[in-house]
Amino acid sequence: MRIAIFHDFFGTIGGGEKLVIELAKGLKADIITTDKNKKGIKLMKTGDVRIISIGKPVLIPVLKQITASFLFSKARFPDYNFHIMSGNWAIFAAKKHKPNLLYCHTPIRMFYQAYNDFKSWAPWYAKPLFALWVRIHRYFLERDLKHVQRVVANSNNCKQRVKKYYHKKASVINPPIKKYKFRKYGNFWLSVNRLYPHKRIELQIEAFRRLPNEKLVIVGGVTKGDHSKIYQKKIMKNKPKNVVFLGEVSEKKLEQLYAECKGFIATSKKEDFGMNILEAMSAGKPVIAVNEGGYKETMINRRTGFLVKADADEIVKAVKKISKNPRKFRKHCEKQAKKYDVKNFFNKMRKIIYKD
Repeated sequence: MRIAIFHDFFGTIGGGEKLVIELAKGLKADIITTDKNKKGIKLMKTGDVRIISIGKPVLIPVLKQITASFLFSKARFPDYNFHIMSGNWAIFAAKKHKPNLLYCHTPIRMFYQAYNDFKSWAPWYAKPLFALWVRIHRYFLERDLKHVQRVVANSNNCKQRVKKYYHKKASVINPPIKKYKFRKYGNFWLSVNRLYPHKRIELQIEAFRRLPNEKLVIVGGVTKGDHSKIYQKKIMKNKPKNVVFLGEVSEKKLEQLYAECKGFIATSKKEDFGMNILEAMSAGKPVIAVNEGGYKETMINRRTGFLVKADADEIVKAVKKISKNPRKFRKHCEKQAKKYDVKNFFNKMRKIIYKD
């Protein structure tokens, strides 16, 4: 069976991109996308996975999403037996590509649950245009969602959102995670995420401003043609000296950071699933995560780290507690990470793909 995976962009490295690469390798599938960031793809070690671009979108906020949707709606790949949509704008390929399923990382945040957050980051003159764009684009998205035949959600949290916003039932198959090795408990904390407003990196920065004897290393980049550049500039403006931004890094460097960090920080607002905290756990590192969204499904409070309120003081307290003895969390962290196995993931995915 020939399988095609439609994925929005390969502009930055994130959980969605990691999952798609693993999916393509495991199913021997081709990836069909729009923007191909050659540097980012190289950093991900995609191996012999075939990545096809259907055209480059206009890399300007809103126009990027509109042109990507248009490119997917016009795409035609008749030589595949099954089609997987991953992401948001790839949904527009569903009408012409059946049988299909949507692997949903989350319903489009800026259209639904985080609409007000995204709108607040837009310049004052762009707010009315943003509201108009969402209203029109959401209409066409919901029209094309009717052509999605099955939905797989990455978490129970996401499943509930799919029902609420997309009005569809979804199965839950948690994504697999890459296992990282433990080397030592070093002298720094780690944060790995895209630099988007809903990741609330400012919370992490403020917490470590109050922890001058601790160090925070933040890994992650921004995508050309979206809102995140404004956010990145704002959070980097007055950061303390003990907070270091590395941007996007190679897989080899990421392995080193997971292996040598003291612990991991995650503050994303109502995170869909949160592959990054499980990657940290696989390296035996305790996690401090906000008590929201998908984090609640994978964290074991006080065993794999601490679930805390989205508050800088709460993060400070947790950092101090873990720093006294991070080793006591290692066994529980590694045990929890083992549950998110690649073999188990593919067994479940194949049952859905081949059930007809």
